Amino acid sequence: MGGAGVLIVGVIFLAIVFRLLAGSMDHDRVDHYIQNLGGELLDKSWDPFGPGWFGEKDSRIYQIVYRDREGRVHQAHVKTSMLSGVYLTNDTIVEDPTHASLEDENERLKRRIAELEQERATENS
Repeated sequence: MGGAGVLIVGVIFLAIVFRLLAGSMDHDRVDHYIQNLGGELLDKSWDPFGPGWFGEKDSRIYQIVYRDREGRVHQAHVKTSMLSGVYLTNDTIVEDPTHASLEDENERLKRRIAELEQERATENS
């Protein structure tokens, strides 16, 4: 392998190292952003063709999953770079434990009605 081959391998190696370092810093930046909102970052994966990728030169795009301070789980895209900060897009709640399902609510109300009917029967006897 000649001098040009070594140079090409060196450039490729440096590009990989830079990408890994940038990804590590991005993870910390996104994690701190979500923590400042009172949430917890659950998952982050690089999404180079996520929303807003076309024409983007400096920012990297990730798909993230996080839990907010109320316990709801969100799925969103985040665009970040060392100079631009963190921007969430397409933020969607995918799990909301604060809202019971209709079946659970129906069962809870049936139990409450039975309790009230039993109390009324006890009062009338």
